[in-house]
Amino acid sequence: MEKIAVIGGGIIGMTLANYLDTSKFEVTLFDAKEGQATRASAGIISPWLSKRRNKQWYQLAKDGAAFFPKLIQDLALDDSIYKQSGTLIFRTKEALEDLAALAEERKKEAPEIGDISLLSAEETAKALPLLKPTPSLFVSGGGRLDGHAYLSHLAARLEQKRVQVVSERVQLRKKATQWLVSGTFGHKSFDRVILAPGPSLKPLLEEIGICADIRPQKGQLIVFQTPYLHSQEWPVAMLEGEADFIPFNNGTILVGATHENDARWDLAPTEAAYQQLIQNTAPFLTDSDQLATWTHTMRVGTRAYTSDFAPFFAPVPEEPTLIAASGLGSSGLTTGPYIGYLIADYLNTGTWRGEHYQKPIGTYLSRI
Repeated sequence: MEKIAVIGGGIIGMTLANYLDTSKFEVTLFDAKEGQATRASAGIISPWLSKRRNKQWYQLAKDGAAFFPKLIQDLALDDSIYKQSGTLIFRTKEALEDLAALAEERKKEAPEIGDISLLSAEETAKALPLLKPTPSLFVSGGGRLDGHAYLSHLAARLEQKRVQVVSERVQLRKKATQWLVSGTFGHKSFDRVILAPGPSLKPLLEEIGICADIRPQKGQLIVFQTPYLHSQEWPVAMLEGEADFIPFNNGTILVGATHENDARWDLAPTEAAYQQLIQNTAPFLTDSDQLATWTHTMRVGTRAYTSDFAPFFAPVPEEPTLIAASGLGSSGLTTGPYIGYLIADYLNTGTWRGEHYQKPIGTYLSRI
């Protein structure tokens, strides 16, 4: 039986480990759990109105969103983890009309976008009563995913599948045709390795003489506990500026997230980030003073970005038994599960279906 190591227990690693055929592979997942972007995140699954010019990225994000019904069924996700809640988008009147036209055009190839409606101020307030009466665009196909809950659920499934999970930071080197993964446990030998450790991919690959175009970015969000216990009935809201308003179950509402390039690996929550998110959110609330009355915690993680802000996932050049995946950035909750599935499907079937979603992996990886 082929031995596979999955290094990285974030959204890609956990998803692909759950999809790997354990009748064919002996799987070990190594999860350092340090600064993990997914574990700190919660986000909106609603990529259709993005105006990013990268057509390959949009195709990946569109297909990633379309993958969610299968993901929900295959991995038994309940609405505390993922829910198709619908998405409210806030812009100027002219921008909303442009977005509505774009949504109608993209719906031709992405029926998952659902119903598209320009809402009046009163209709917006009825849909999400905490927000000021303001015109918005509503798309019914949008949803929200709690990254922390997703990973916890998938970890429990791996335990049921008897996949070994090692909670430790590891090193990687090659010996003949085998890969050696090392830690305080000693050394373990594998036939194939999947690297999906976010921005930590860069130092891991440097150990074997490969340079990766990856940089870390700190992200912080606020988790509020509010008295609105029917919050799961509300849509998510994409506000103008750097703040999304994401209601979850039983009064939990998340606001975020920041994009801090200079903080890099710093995982300390900061008052500056809290105040920034509050200032971005308060103008949209009917009663911004409520924010001070809600108890809150902060989630902090480190995202991975490439120079062109596009992800990559493919076998490493000249190393066919080594697969690397990273660079998801702030859209990882949308694209990550699908990338994990595509990699697992390749290992299970031998058929690779990921090339049209990305540039050649040599764009991002080079020999030192």
